[in-house]
Amino acid sequence: MNPFAQAFGFLHWIGISHYLNLLLVGFMVRSGLEILSAHPKLYWRDDCNPGSEWLRLSRKKMPADRLWTGADEETAFSSFIALPGRRNLGMGRHWHFFCAIFWILNGLVYVGLLFGTGQWRRLVPTSWGLFPEAARDVWTYLHFHAPPAGHPYNAIQQLTYASVVFVLAPLLMLTGAAMSPAVAARFPWYVRLFGGRQPARSIHFLSLVAMVAFTFVHVLLVAVEDFPRNMAWIIHGDYSSERVAVWIGVAGLGVVLVLHVWATLFSLKHRRSVQRWLGWVIEPMRRALLHHVTSRQRYTEDDISPFFRVNGYPPASAEYQRLAERGFIEWRLSVGGLVEAPLELSLADLRALPKQTQITKHHCIQGWSAVGEWAGVAVAEMLDRCRPLPSARYLVLRGFDELDGRGYYETIDLELARHPQTLLAYEMNGAPLPIPHGAPCRLRVETQLGFKMVKYLRSIELVEDYHQLGDGQGGFREDTQFYGQEAGI
Repeated sequence: MNPFAQAFGFLHWIGISHYLNLLLVGFMVRSGLEILSAHPKLYWRDDCNPGSEWLRLSRKKMPADRLWTGADEETAFSSFIALPGRRNLGMGRHWHFFCAIFWILNGLVYVGLLFGTGQWRRLVPTSWGLFPEAARDVWTYLHFHAPPAGHPYNAIQQLTYASVVFVLAPLLMLTGAAMSPAVAARFPWYVRLFGGRQPARSIHFLSLVAMVAFTFVHVLLVAVEDFPRNMAWIIHGDYSSERVAVWIGVAGLGVVLVLHVWATLFSLKHRRSVQRWLGWVIEPMRRALLHHVTSRQRYTEDDISPFFRVNGYPPASAEYQRLAERGFIEWRLSVGGLVEAPLELSLADLRALPKQTQITKHHCIQGWSAVGEWAGVAVAEMLDRCRPLPSARYLVLRGFDELDGRGYYETIDLELARHPQTLLAYEMNGAPLPIPHGAPCRLRVETQLGFKMVKYLRSIELVEDYHQLGDGQGGFREDTQFYGQEAGI
């Protein structure tokens, strides 16, 4: 080993990174399944037409005789496989993004040490002769025999490890980014590299399956080929002190198991604490990377989805029903709070303002997507007319709908509100906005997930701080389902 490698204890770091990787990948797989349970269907097209899924992990079928929302398709996965399970999408997202940050950091340190110490030759193929040798190794394994050991890996092991480190892991990161509405809005070309958001989601899932398969086979081979010798190499970097290495290795696996059990039970019992604690790490990272990007989507009419799901049922209040029956003639949108000139806008008033039309892709937090044409008034236009006071920082948007006895609301800051494609939409696909999609008016923020885009709008209030509203988390979903306030991914 060269002096640099020895100084950094490289081979000891191999052992540490093995267990960190096992822990973090396990958490991401389980939390990924929790995210998948919110829409347990996978597609190769972004319009997500019912029946077009290539994989369905639910027995639920969309009926044709009544309104069926995205939430109706959600399935409760067991806590034995999902983190934390039991329909906790918010918790699953927090754990997934939290672990992804440290998994990427662990991988960067590992690859840096790999090349900094010259140990990359253990993984990266340097001769074409390795490939026929790998084929012979596979043949040997198929006959339930172990091929001769390499230095330290045989040919198929070296190729597999290199593929996991330099192909599979980057593919997981790249497809994960392609599912971000902020990335998709700012860089539509990037999403097209994978064929669209849903193909990226499918590839992400298949990569997850490949990672699970690799982990299972890798652990199996470590155990059956020569467990004490293999553990000594992983823990010490040589073949000495095998008994000590076995004890350390088994203890490490025990710690990983205990942490999985603890994370599951703690998340189910203390969801607000998990939201806050993990959010302290996740939210600043998401804000720095995604909050400031603006949408540059320019889809065509040919891209408009023939089917566009809804999420949530129309308001059941007598007030809303009366407004709907009269074609929303009496509806008024109040704009107040920290403004110089409060507004009271009818639907006719909105239509009299400069009209903006855009064809964009909708990203639901549950996983489905669709492309639609929206027309309305830019929120920036409305802000210019009401003139926010210097102390105003957030818009509080409230709808007519109520869930669990609470009025629906969400908050966005002034930066998001002034994005060029942030819209108060009163038309969809060239017609008045349908009731299931939020009539008479809804918000569109094209770099955010769908739950931020309040439907059935009744008021907009500008405030300095949102922590005094509801449970202080910035929105109905954040308050009750523990979502993150940043919704760019």
